[in-house]
Amino acid sequence: MGIATVNPTTGELIKEFDALTDTELDAKVGLASSQFSDYCRTPMPQRSRWLHQAATHLEQAKQQYAELLTLEMGKPIKAAIAEVEKCALVCRYYADHAPSFLVDVPVHTDASTSFIRYQPLGVILAVMPWNFPFWQVFRFAAPALMAGNVGLLKHASNVPQSALAIAEVFAKAGFPAGAFQTLLIGADRVAGLMGDERIAAATLTGSEPAGASLAMAAGKHIKKVVLELGGSDPFIVMPSADLDAAVSTAVTARMLNNGQSCIAAKRFIVADAIADEFTRRLIERYKALKIGDPMQPDTDIGPLATPQILQDLDRQVKTSIEQGATLLIGGDPRSTSSTLSEAHRSGNFYPPTVLSDIPKGSLAEYDEFFGPVALLFRVADISAAIARANDSPFGLGSSAWTQDAQERDRFIAELDAGSVFINGMVKSDPRLPFGGIKRSGYGRELGKEGLYEFVNVKTVWVK
Repeated sequence: MGIATVNPTTGELIKEFDALTDTELDAKVGLASSQFSDYCRTPMPQRSRWLHQAATHLEQAKQQYAELLTLEMGKPIKAAIAEVEKCALVCRYYADHAPSFLVDVPVHTDASTSFIRYQPLGVILAVMPWNFPFWQVFRFAAPALMAGNVGLLKHASNVPQSALAIAEVFAKAGFPAGAFQTLLIGADRVAGLMGDERIAAATLTGSEPAGASLAMAAGKHIKKVVLELGGSDPFIVMPSADLDAAVSTAVTARMLNNGQSCIAAKRFIVADAIADEFTRRLIERYKALKIGDPMQPDTDIGPLATPQILQDLDRQVKTSIEQGATLLIGGDPRSTSSTLSEAHRSGNFYPPTVLSDIPKGSLAEYDEFFGPVALLFRVADISAAIARANDSPFGLGSSAWTQDAQERDRFIAELDAGSVFINGMVKSDPRLPFGGIKRSGYGRELGKEGLYEFVNVKTVWVK
């Protein structure tokens, strides 16, 4: 199936869309290019007003947009509402702070005057995923638009209505036609777009293969690209940790977005001294989670976004067990049937699952599991915990739990990741740069650093 809304809770086809023709696509790129020449000269206060108006519209229509997110990709409605609210937050953050981030920076040199000026690059292509249909887009769009760039969105093909709704938000906020447009096209047309001289740069959040493909296309045409890719984030718990807080957060951190988050805690690395108790409490809390209709406010876990994701996760779990891992809970998608209504039994539901005793060199040791599956590793001490955490091709986020100051400092210094959270869950925050290292990508979103990714940092020297 091409570009379509398919309800992951029921399997029902809701609506199909035709992809843009080559002529239609060319017209949209042309509109973006022509609009940039005017938009980049729009006074900063005007851009700020438009972005504040976008935030207001998001807040006023959050229930409507949240229901659309839940319909298209299955996240619990309470999480969907929080996502829309966070989009309003990032709009207000950049509306308020971008003007000061983008002022000229004087530098003392041998010139009469020298300074750094930040200027927009042009048309930025955003290739975005389905798991946070609004948030992933707004965290790109808010800083890009405030910097004076214009945006083209190629969203995931299973969330087309969300993609169109985002363009609607910016239009209703007052942004001029062409400043932000949605492109309903398949992934096979992205490389061709990168060859279009009217597109200046691109950003992608998604899988490693998708990131590699975009990076190759960008490299061929010498264009800037920011990549936020997969993750297999460690969640480390030491004996000194507040175990109640660690276990409670562990459940939230793994089950966030039905387990479909790049920065979800995936590998639980626990000191031997507390491993048995941590495991017991984790399983107890997993058993209490409610699986079902994500439109209901008391649902904890909804369906996975597509049948393919369900099949891939099930294969990963079964292969891990065949390779010697121990299944402690879950592991069988059929087990959820008895708890679901007849209408939902065709949905993409997978139960909360825990695997332990994971053998060296097995699939579960290095692969990313994109769903509600926790991987448990026992370690002797902090050195073993850090070594286990870093023994991964990914380096997105990391969370470590300890009350020991020396342990805290070691985690901060030695964990190989784009972010280290001590006694807290990894999360994105408009005020902080976000991104990874190793196979988790390069470049940064959010914060001041994210704003600077798509500007020309121009040196000016006058004598």
